Amino acid sequence: MGRVFLVELEGRSYRCRFCNNNVALADDVLSRTFNCSQGRAYLFSNVVNITSGPKEERLMLSGMHTVEDIFCCCCGQILGWKYVTTHDKYQKYKEGKFVLERWRIVEEMMEDLNGDAHPGSSDMENP
Repeated sequence: MGRVFLVELEGRSYRCRFCNNNVALADDVLSRTFNCSQGRAYLFSNVVNITSGPKEERLMLSGMHTVEDIFCCCCGQILGWKYVTTHDKYQKYKEGKFVLERWRIVEEMMEDLNGDAHPGSSDMENP
C-alpha cells in the first residue's frame, strides 16, 4: 500500500470521529445546511487525509450527480462524498466540493495556550 503521510492542521478543525485524524479546517466550511441520509452534513471547499472511492452516478435530493465517496485515510471509515460533476446548471457550485456527514466528524476547539483569554473576562479595568 505504501506509506501514509498525514497533513497536520493548525486552527479550529474537524477530525474523524473514529480515529481522531485531521480532516478539515473550520475556515473551509462553505455551508452547514446540507442533509444526508443520516442527518446533517457540512459542505467544505477542501479536506485532507482522505482517500476517494470510484466515481458513481447517484440520485440525491438535489438531482443526479457524479460523486466519489471519501474515506479517512487512517481508519478507512466513510466520511462523506465529493461532488465530481453535477447535471443541473444550478448545482455547478458543488463541483469539486466535499460533504462530510456531521455525525462522522468532531470539531476540535483550540485551547488558548497563553492564558490571555478566559470566559467572562473583560478588557475593561475595574473602577
